[in-house]
Amino acid sequence: MKDYKKYFTITAKPWEIYLALTTEATIELWTGDKAEMQELEGSEFSLWDGSIVGVNLQFEKDKKIVQKWYFGDQEEDSIVTIKLHPHKIGTSVELTHTNIPDEDYDDIVAGWNEDYFGSLRDFYTGE
Repeated sequence: MKDYKKYFTITAKPWEIYLALTTEATIELWTGDKAEMQELEGSEFSLWDGSIVGVNLQFEKDKKIVQKWYFGDQEEDSIVTIKLHPHKIGTSVELTHTNIPDEDYDDIVAGWNEDYFGSLRDFYTGE
């Protein structure tokens, strides 16, 4: 199991990023795929038409999202924590993803950088 931590800077306010990560219709706009999401602790979610699934553990409006991601039958929970910090150009996003299975690590890291936060950054810069 491996952990991953990275900061991303996005030219949108923290409340805008929070909405983009917790509102189904907005998620579908920046991912281009079907999403199921509720801003409700204990609710299950699905992103990229089921490529990412898990359960929402905690929400702190405009500041923090904590989720458990499912990776088959692994014993230790894989936890994603996204913290939103105001930044002079918009938002500094602090991502921590724990207990990533070794065999999935490279794909998960590429997904965070290119698909997840790469797509979200492009959504706000209009690229």
